[in-house]
Amino acid sequence: MWSLWLCCVLWVLPLAWPALALTEEQVLDTLLQQLQLSQAPILDRADVVGLTIPAHVRAQYVALLQRSQADRSRGKRFSQNFRDVAGRFLVSDTSTHLLMFTMEQRLQPNSELVQAVLRLFQEPVPRTALRRHDRLAPHSARARVTIEWLRVREDGSNRTSLIDSRLVSIHESGWKAFDVTEAVNFWQQLNRPRQPLLLQVSVQREHLGPGATSAHKLVRFAAQGTWRGEGPGEPQLELHTLDLKDYGAQGNCDPEAPVTEGSRCCRQELYLDLQGMKWAENWVLEPPGFLAYECVGSCLQPPESLSIKWPFLGPRQCIASETASLPMIISMKEGGRTRPQVISLPNMRVQKCSCASDGALVPRRLEP
Repeated sequence: MWSLWLCCVLWVLPLAWPALALTEEQVLDTLLQQLQLSQAPILDRADVVGLTIPAHVRAQYVALLQRSQADRSRGKRFSQNFRDVAGRFLVSDTSTHLLMFTMEQRLQPNSELVQAVLRLFQEPVPRTALRRHDRLAPHSARARVTIEWLRVREDGSNRTSLIDSRLVSIHESGWKAFDVTEAVNFWQQLNRPRQPLLLQVSVQREHLGPGATSAHKLVRFAAQGTWRGEGPGEPQLELHTLDLKDYGAQGNCDPEAPVTEGSRCCRQELYLDLQGMKWAENWVLEPPGFLAYECVGSCLQPPESLSIKWPFLGPRQCIASETASLPMIISMKEGGRTRPQVISLPNMRVQKCSCASDGALVPRRLEP
């Protein structure tokens, strides 16, 4: 019902904010920063005439070219649909909970995630227990709740990644929300749809030392069923996603159709001729030029009612969501001799364009 309503109310607000195209000055600045130089070296034609690129240098350059195609830098992600996933407590004691969410078919292949929210029901503290802590300072009557993503490796070992952490008061009760978007991103990178999402919730005292109180032990989350009719106590996972079939970029631009303000976000060819740049003369040996590409066009926008619900997200723009590095062979003059050197400039070539909101999470890569 929600998805149908959302598709009906979303409307188009064209954005005339295409991603800025890579310029000659940006390539030069990146090259100087990589080499820690203040200005481009001036090399005479005689310095490079007859200069031979050794086989090991050319092999290194080719290897970087191949790696740059496979190893892409990822940019922002976004979304506006809503899906609710009920979870359950696998293990629960006074200070630690292990939550499990079955994720199979929860995230469609052609969708992107903007936010995942974990909701836990904090039980009210009995009045008799609160009386013993009435004299506590406000900062002492709090506990730190930490959310970690638990990954079970193929060899059976476990690894946790910190996802979110916040303070809660012992005087509060009701649903508490935690941002676990990064945990779902990590789970997606595993590419194992049948493997559940495991979240570890820990409740700890905020201050350590002999003067620290045990107030944190009063912070408890409902482990099963309902809490005296006040609502379900099972953990809830909200997934906010966008159907990219309608609201994403279209891939590469049509070379036969001119791009206008109303054109859908796409990747357009942009060739930078290094041989035609004065500063690169006799300095950049390979490549003679490269296809940098640029992101152009506009994106669909959510109506104001949904924008208010997620104020941390700015207008969606057509941006470079994946980029690749640019390997180069340059000539370096040291001690009166000129020799070729291989370097790699990051984020020089646009691999993929997407519609993304300013403020959307930039996911970390999952480490082994």
